[in-house]
Amino acid sequence: MRTFGNRAYFSSAWAVSWRYLHNLYTKPAVLIPGLVFPLFFLAAFAGGLSAVGNTPGFDYYDFTAFQFCFVLIQASALAGVFVGFSIAADFEQGMGRRMMLATTNRTSILLGYAVGAALRLILVWVIITGVSLLAGMSVRGDGFDIAGMYMLGLLSNVIALLFSAGVALRFRSLQAGPLMQMPVFIMLFLAPVYVPQALLTGWIEPVASVNPFTALLNGARSLLAGDPTGILLAYGVSFGLIALMGIWALTGLRRAEVAS
Repeated sequence: MRTFGNRAYFSSAWAVSWRYLHNLYTKPAVLIPGLVFPLFFLAAFAGGLSAVGNTPGFDYYDFTAFQFCFVLIQASALAGVFVGFSIAADFEQGMGRRMMLATTNRTSILLGYAVGAALRLILVWVIITGVSLLAGMSVRGDGFDIAGMYMLGLLSNVIALLFSAGVALRFRSLQAGPLMQMPVFIMLFLAPVYVPQALLTGWIEPVASVNPFTALLNGARSLLAGDPTGILLAYGVSFGLIALMGIWALTGLRRAEVAS
């Protein structure tokens, strides 16, 4: 019975994931924004602001690589937010209620969306990494460092997905889209985006020092540079946020169950 239950659970999760990916890749209007936004920010920051790399005290080895790490974390988080949009749309159109009725353990629905988000993320990573390398980005980290950097990207995706899922499951409407997107945008841009944390001044410096995304960015940048520092903090913050956002998403799921 347990084996059958596990099989049904993961079958349900895979069905949700497959449906999400099928809708994604058959609707360019849904797929393209998630690919264009990271490239836009990469071009704007790494290209248009390249002179910032000559700022006295800017000690990172390559400005394009410095901005690539931000775009990697940002693109990963936004991919999670876009999944939240899909969850809200599914419930708004009645598909969410049908999925609730089709499975006894509704957490498999969240797992399915998470798997779909991770698989979507692979395409995003390939594109932004390829464009950055073509633009002349140099990589100093070894294979383990790079794997650790992408893992931080995946964790930021899970954090944003659970947050946006919690919002989507509470409102069950695309009108809640700004409530999913804006907090993530604000948190990202209150981190050290253009210069290292040590060069921040004014009110942004204390805000960035307590911003959890600062730890993720600093960790990713140190891994790409081949000089891992602050990695335990980055992973500790990531898993702490996942636990917190997991509770947020699960309580949202309970509300959606009651409403259904």
